[in-house]
Amino acid sequence: MTTIFIVIPILTLLMFELGLTLRLSDFKLFLKRPRPILAGLVGQIVCLPVLAYFLASAFHLSPFFFIGVVLIACCPGGSSSNVFSMLAKGDVALSVSLTACSSLITLVTLPIIMGIVVPATGSESVEIHLPVGQLIVQNIVLMFVPIALGVWVKKKWKATASKLNVVLSKIALPLLVLLVTVFYFQHSDTILENTSTLGSCISLLVLLAMGTGILLSRLWGLTGKERKTIVIEIGMQNAAQSIAIASSPFVFNNDTIAIPAIIYSLMMNIFLIAYVGVARALNRR
Repeated sequence: MTTIFIVIPILTLLMFELGLTLRLSDFKLFLKRPRPILAGLVGQIVCLPVLAYFLASAFHLSPFFFIGVVLIACCPGGSSSNVFSMLAKGDVALSVSLTACSSLITLVTLPIIMGIVVPATGSESVEIHLPVGQLIVQNIVLMFVPIALGVWVKKKWKATASKLNVVLSKIALPLLVLLVTVFYFQHSDTILENTSTLGSCISLLVLLAMGTGILLSRLWGLTGKERKTIVIEIGMQNAAQSIAIASSPFVFNNDTIAIPAIIYSLMMNIFLIAYVGVARALNRR
């Protein structure tokens, strides 16, 4: 239960901080620039969960890890993707709008996808049950409400919201590092035992996610700045949300399902930091 007491406050705080960065106009970018928004959402909502499902099948993962891999693929990244887009000289406005749209859309798509995937893993043999109603309620409480509150605070008290965002953005990363560290020490034996198979599966998933971003960008005829953002948005996932769902006593109540999210968090940062480095080097040229 230690993990859930850490992850829920962190996730709530991160979603509130995300809300502080959003404006109502961020949700309307689709009307002005539908192609990049559609490309990003197709990659995040459709392609990545499908890739996760087939990779988990190909690597013959156990039901716990299978569900965990698909779960992290259903949780698009939060405000961290906006920072990565800025560092890569991408389209930050697009990144913010995609984050806003995907955070709301996944409130609906995540329960639907997981409701299909959990029975398909043969998880009945290990007694994994998904209370869809409780998952929806938890996502609304931990995701939608904090985001909406952040948007409202920004609209009502803009100066206060700006100061809060400065403070929260500085403590967000240390809090995530704390979460990952606590989780790792609690489950180090299981993580080390499965590093080879699970690590390979997740590393390939991150790389394919980034490759999907490149492919979709080319198919939609996007600009270079838009392409950088799409690659980052599809590759970056919200580990805190995935861990909260896996560890929650109201949903899966199973820390093992959260292990893929921890590994994904590590690998996505390695690959995306490398991608940002290459993008910045090319920009200088």
